[in-house]
Amino acid sequence: MTLDFAGGDRSAMLDRVLGMARDAYGYVVTPNVDHVIKLMDGRVPRDVYEGAGLKVCDSRILAHLARLRGVRLPVYPGSDLTADLLASPAAEGLTIAVFGPDRAAFDDLAARYPRQTLKFLEAPMLVPGTLGWRAAVGHAAHAEWDVLLACVSFPKQELFAHALRAAGRRTGVTLCVGASVDFLTGRQQRAPRIFQRLSLEWLHRLLSQPRRMFRRYVIEGPAIFGWFVRTELLGSSR
Repeated sequence: MTLDFAGGDRSAMLDRVLGMARDAYGYVVTPNVDHVIKLMDGRVPRDVYEGAGLKVCDSRILAHLARLRGVRLPVYPGSDLTADLLASPAAEGLTIAVFGPDRAAFDDLAARYPRQTLKFLEAPMLVPGTLGWRAAVGHAAHAEWDVLLACVSFPKQELFAHALRAAGRRTGVTLCVGASVDFLTGRQQRAPRIFQRLSLEWLHRLLSQPRRMFRRYVIEGPAIFGWFVRTELLGSSR
């Protein structure tokens, strides 16, 4: 799938994240189909993903394609990873910074997880490479935290996590987890369980936000199947 995805069960992956929080700086990406497509066509620099310490699959579609190749690819959605981290007694004592959601969303999150030490980091409208972007990276790189929840949408959050290392961040772990805080605070609704079990979360999001999601799921997303078929044919011809 062009990426070295993490194996193991959810408990093992959460333990790895908690270990990274106490170690030299690293970051975690949670690729889905959209991420893989943009990585393949060059819209996201490959070194951003290669620099991640942990790559956790966030797509049941990718898992199904991997199964066709005889590979078991564990799926651990970023929203589940975030929820498990915040609910974990092992995370108590860590400082968890939240970058992306507004103050009201942060306050809601803090109220839901009173046992965790949460810290709000202001996230202005970010355009990579601008003065505001560099200022935000510099501030986050030198702020006090063990875990940073980067929730500023793909691929900004991945670029941001990657840039923190160059800006001098020495310790802790950044989780690139998109709309996780919105799901946890009820600002967005996750797909019902039946949609999740049938690998139709994409359909739920398309129906919920058709204008925003049409291009991703109807125009660009199906390219993953063409890529899979081409690589399978190429492999079988060798």
